[in-house]
Amino acid sequence: MATLRWNQVHAWRLSQQSLHERPNCEHMLDVVARMGGAHAQLMSAAELSLWARVNDLTALDVQDALWRDRMLVKTWAMRGTLHLVTTADFPLYVALFNTFTHYRRASWLKYHGVTIAELEAIIEGVRSTLSDAGLTREQLAEALADQTNTPKLRELLQSGWGALLKPSAFLGDLCFGPNQGQQVTFVRPAAWLATTQPSDEQQSRETVIRRYLTTYGPATSDELARWFGMEVSAAKKHLRLLGSAVVEIDVEGWKAWLLAATLEQMDDLSVSGVVRLLPHFDPYTIAVARHHQYLMPAEHKTRVYRAQGWISPVVLVDGEIAGVWKHEKQQNYVVIQIELFAPPTDQVQHGIAAEAHRLGTFLETEVELVYV
Repeated sequence: MATLRWNQVHAWRLSQQSLHERPNCEHMLDVVARMGGAHAQLMSAAELSLWARVNDLTALDVQDALWRDRMLVKTWAMRGTLHLVTTADFPLYVALFNTFTHYRRASWLKYHGVTIAELEAIIEGVRSTLSDAGLTREQLAEALADQTNTPKLRELLQSGWGALLKPSAFLGDLCFGPNQGQQVTFVRPAAWLATTQPSDEQQSRETVIRRYLTTYGPATSDELARWFGMEVSAAKKHLRLLGSAVVEIDVEGWKAWLLAATLEQMDDLSVSGVVRLLPHFDPYTIAVARHHQYLMPAEHKTRVYRAQGWISPVVLVDGEIAGVWKHEKQQNYVVIQIELFAPPTDQVQHGIAAEAHRLGTFLETEVELVYV
């Protein structure tokens, strides 16, 4: 079994996620593709995840890519949560997520208050109702309730986190359109986007799994399952289908899977002096959740991985989680508050100051840096 050191793993992950050498703004879509999407439950967090990885980025660049150029798509994807993925990659994710069947289970249906017939009617109704003209959730709920002659759908489809609409997103029949005021809208991807159909679904699924292992590997089958929100048995099957393309490796006692093609590239890697500020729900922090004890003092876990799935912004130093941070808008400036798990070196302080300056540029405001 091949062995690696954690510093090699950190260096690899930083390089693959554009957290070591950051490209310029014109490569933003490439960065999103390598990330496997930007977590977008909070749009501001998605924008900051890209800010951390792309030089000279503005929030308007992200909005334009979504709504003007339609080169990014906002949809329910990994773990059933909102993500920004590239339009080019959207069919790849549909090929993976359209294999999910958990929402047809009796327990899922009972929890969400619908029958299988009602769910099928929602799925078909979404497919036939949506176009490239966005419908608000209320408008879509009204249309589906009328079509199916099921009045209770008016309330069910407008409540919660959109669980009853997620199956349509997984099947590639729904994504988000531009807001109408404060209200989100939904559109049909086939009408909204330039391309939505994968040419080979099995090859598409394999591409998605390979990209995950390239960017976030090494990873266990449990981590692969958690990342996509699939069953562990399904994750193990995906790994088996890759055959000799994946190898099991040992990272200082921790065993996980890695693409064989990347192993040689990691031999001479190391990282030193790389400091980054990652926002809430950053993919880097999400991906390492189940082996966090190798990246940070275990006693600080609950400061990063908090209740109800909340994930704190973190200070990243050479791939390790060195602390948490937050920023608060004051009258005409932003206060950036840093809480480190250990006293910083001069190099780390310089790195944090540089990141704070970058954040001020992105937010178009002055910043005040405070250590607590």
